[in-house]
Amino acid sequence: MGVDALLVPLDRVGLVEVPPEGGESFQENARCKAEFVARAVGRLALADDSGLEVDALGGQPGVLSARFGGPGKNDADRNRLLLSKLEGVPPERRTARFRCVVAIAGPNGLVSVGDGACEGRITLEPRGDHGFGYDPIFELPSLGLTLAEVGPDVKNRLSHRAKAIAQARAILEEFLACPG
Repeated sequence: MGVDALLVPLDRVGLVEVPPEGGESFQENARCKAEFVARAVGRLALADDSGLEVDALGGQPGVLSARFGGPGKNDADRNRLLLSKLEGVPPERRTARFRCVVAIAGPNGLVSVGDGACEGRITLEPRGDHGFGYDPIFELPSLGLTLAEVGPDVKNRLSHRAKAIAQARAILEEFLACPG
């Protein structure tokens, strides 16, 4: 059974400034943002947090993925920094995953989360022209291609966000099917 819902981007809701991400986990950041917006607008809110976890770096950059290396860094800078930290690490130890957590919060305080991961490994150098962020250095072992080398159809089917959003859809259907 499907439930119809209209998803409205935050910038169309009105002036709501989401607090900065300060949590120690993707789940904490996603929950904080979703709860804040749900209270502010009095409706269901969906928020996410995502990033890259590299096993040889103890899970870094993790929740700091977008801020890895400090302020003023762009995607290419962050990729170079990550590759430099993995210099000398053999391919079999360059395992990593993209992780995404989606939180759905109601104005009544009820919160549910979905998550998704995309397993892969970090390449020795960037490859591909599609995507953004760490996509050029994140290889899908089953394809032998980076996320920047595959088209959006493949990425949208296999990505961490696709998996988290699939869970979020089921959660939204439960929220919307319950009266009150």
